Amino acid sequence: MPSPSPRAVLFSPSPLPVAPSASAAPDSLVAALRAAGCVFAEAEAELILAAAPTPDHVTGMVERRVRGLPLELVVGWAEFSGRRITVAPGVFVPRRRTEFLVTQALAQAPDAAVVVDLCCGSGAVGVALTAGLGTAELHAADIDPAAVRCARRNVADVGGLVHAGDLFEALPGTVRGRVDILAANVPYVPSDEIGLLPAEARDHEPRVALDGGADGLDVLRRVAAGAPDWLAPGGCLLMETTRRQAPAAAEAFTGAGLRTRLAVSEEEYAHVVIGVRP
Repeated sequence: MPSPSPRAVLFSPSPLPVAPSASAAPDSLVAALRAAGCVFAEAEAELILAAAPTPDHVTGMVERRVRGLPLELVVGWAEFSGRRITVAPGVFVPRRRTEFLVTQALAQAPDAAVVVDLCCGSGAVGVALTAGLGTAELHAADIDPAAVRCARRNVADVGGLVHAGDLFEALPGTVRGRVDILAANVPYVPSDEIGLLPAEARDHEPRVALDGGADGLDVLRRVAAGAPDWLAPGGCLLMETTRRQAPAAAEAFTGAGLRTRLAVSEEEYAHVVIGVRP
């Protein structure tokens, strides 16, 4: 199978699901979305109609979508692991391929009691992990104040806490050495490839959530280096990367003393590096 383009790898959200409705969206609404290049115009129209507080809001929502605002930000939520995750302007929109990281984490540590979601954005990964485990002590963290505000709205539903700060500096000392699952969906786009991203990501998501430095692995290396101090014995670290970056990412995990393997979903173009503390 040929390698996907950078755009497919770095930004490949799936269309939001639409519940069947008795009435179709007006043709004019669908036509406006289709003219703006929305591939799933009918589905998007149904979602906008369902999300609009009143009929008067529909026009403004369609105009924002036509101007290029991601659909998730127009309707205010994204689907992730079967749940509706609140999203807000200036916050990274969770990608459906990251669900693969969640399934890998749950398979690796099905009895995890303490979960940490670093670079949490909306908190989608931490929420999905905690819901999948049934019960867990969840701590999420992000350096971006907008992400922290958004994540708190989502994480509250599963009884978790959200902390503001730079990576491990944000976490309470009480979880040091106790973390069973450390998920870190770090920024991993190389700095000089930010311009290759679709406008939905490039223009509407914070650069701090996208830019991973010269080779895209600056933050990944920092997390890998610090993770052993926070993981419980047998605890696991999981981070998403790309096919091209995977060897160097795995090397960073191994260099930190973790037992390392790579999990790949060709269907989702997903590559997750997994490290386990001995």
